[in-house]
Amino acid sequence: MLNFDISKITGFDWNQGNLEHIKKHNVNDGESEEVFLNNPLIVNEDETHSQKEERFRVYGKTNKNRLLTVIVTIRSDKLRVISARNQTKKEKDEFEKGGENI
Repeated sequence: MLNFDISKITGFDWNQGNLEHIKKHNVNDGESEEVFLNNPLIVNEDETHSQKEERFRVYGKTNKNRLLTVIVTIRSDKLRVISARNQTKKEKDEFEKGGENI
């Protein structure tokens, strides 16, 4: 069962490390946050990268309809963006099919 309840999230956890990482993919923090305000929002467990903490793979779109994949973890009541980038073709297909909406 997916352990992701966006209604309990109060904000985002940003620092220089994750801001620099997403900048490498030409994504900014505002775009990453917009994904969580738009529908559809598809969230899957990222089992491959969840050894130390539970991570989630989020498919969504920005206010300008840019399709992003955002990797996050939840720390306390905040979302910590690990990575954000354009969706791959496979991810776009899953996003368009609807996946597991939350």
